[in-house]
Amino acid sequence: MTESIIILLAGVFLPLFPMSMVFNAVLENIKQPWLKVLVFTVWPLCGFAIVFYSGVETPQWVLMLALFTSALYALRMLSLREVNQWTGFLAISIWSLLWLAVAQDISEVLLYSYALSMTVPLVLLVMLSAGLEKRFGAAYTGLYGGLARTIPRFSGVLVTVIVASVATPLFPSFFIMFDMVVETIDVMPFASIILLLIWLLWSWASARLIQGLIVGRASNTKVADIGVPTIGFYSIVLVALAVTGIYMSRVIL
Repeated sequence: MTESIIILLAGVFLPLFPMSMVFNAVLENIKQPWLKVLVFTVWPLCGFAIVFYSGVETPQWVLMLALFTSALYALRMLSLREVNQWTGFLAISIWSLLWLAVAQDISEVLLYSYALSMTVPLVLLVMLSAGLEKRFGAAYTGLYGGLARTIPRFSGVLVTVIVASVATPLFPSFFIMFDMVVETIDVMPFASIILLLIWLLWSWASARLIQGLIVGRASNTKVADIGVPTIGFYSIVLVALAVTGIYMSRVIL
């Protein structure tokens, strides 16, 4: 009984449906961008802390529920228009898969690095979403098209961050997802197929998001693009992520 309670509590932070709705509720009620960044950063780390310090084992049903949760939110991302909500659903879809990493024989340090490296692009996306809200009053796809013409520098950074967030090669999440697929082929072949499907849904949803924001007829609204120092900040973080991904490929593959 105690073990089930611990798993349910950890399932709030390493989201398992329906406990995953707690994160949605928290995110919906946070308006300050800096607080969203903080929540995104610490949320999965709290889940790992609960699992590690309790010493609870990961039963098979948790892994199956984690896959279901990730697939459910990945599928729902296809119909979302609000960038913050899209990012939140992607976070749940990613963090729920960390249960599969917990079940593997991986050190705590490496697991924490998994969580952080997969979350950093989401944090950047939260910051960029706040930039859209500041410029246009809202961050919805289809509300203002053609950002590539209106704010080209911002658009370039936004596309790169979106691509980094959905496990594209060179970024850490790509190698982590690849390792999960390989590790589950022999143990749970069905799970490896679900992982590949989730991966495909992430890519599909990201393409729809980019199309709704970047492509199309440019808005007549005149807004300021981001400056060179801001581009430098995002570039440094993205390059650091790519370097981390290359290093992880040597450690986990």
